[in-house]
Amino acid sequence: MLTSIEGNFDHPEVNQLLKKHFIELRAASPEGSAHVLDIPGLKVPSIKFWSLWEDDTLMGCGALKFLEEGHGEFKSIRLHDNFRKKGNGIKIINHLIVEAKKLNIKKLSIETGASDFFKPARKLFKQCGFEPCKPFAHYKEDINSVYLSKLIVTTDINN
Repeated sequence: MLTSIEGNFDHPEVNQLLKKHFIELRAASPEGSAHVLDIPGLKVPSIKFWSLWEDDTLMGCGALKFLEEGHGEFKSIRLHDNFRKKGNGIKIINHLIVEAKKLNIKKLSIETGASDFFKPARKLFKQCGFEPCKPFAHYKEDINSVYLSKLIVTTDINN
């Protein structure tokens, strides 16, 4: 059974996964083109973070950063190595989309790398309906970055 926990950065397994994520993305991105957030960067009020668990095993994590009204950005989406290449990435994306809808976000965006290291991420976002877009928020044109966005439909919970 899949469960999510909001804001548990200090859980040892979550902390370890985030540190690994930070180290790998920094290593895979040229200087000046790495936009991965460290744990203190994820703890700011404009970001909501969730870890996802299958039974008692950490599957992965992801965060949602509030940009302008109705616009959010995915941050720190990461699968635990034991859950990679099994179709689990879409579970994290879908969870974040559900949470975004609850927060009345209508547009989701993401910045990811342009190198081969980030090819699986780009493939996943394309599969989830994200389309190329111009740089958003504080981002600028960068040959090492790919910018994607998707409009999501929010539903009135009273209907």
